[in-house]
Amino acid sequence: MAIAKAQKDDIIKKYARHDGDTGSTEVQVAVLTAEINALNDHIKVHKKDYHSYRGLMKKIGHRRNLLAYLRKKNIRRYRDLIRSLGLRR
Repeated sequence: MAIAKAQKDDIIKKYARHDGDTGSTEVQVAVLTAEINALNDHIKVHKKDYHSYRGLMKKIGHRRNLLAYLRKKNIRRYRDLIRSLGLRR
């Protein structure tokens, strides 16, 4: 259910704002989105896995809070991130 380290490194490289950046809001949201997508696929197969479902809901809430923070701080970065991740079509 967790994403592979190589996949996570690729995401970090793509969304990092500077070299060595792993904690910016964009990187955190992109990593959470990949984890949410992986958990979503798992939940579709294992419908009664309520523990993973709870983890999925926590990740979704965390991503929602990070996106609200980014929208409040810098709307341009928020819109670019939403567009590149394919959220909120």
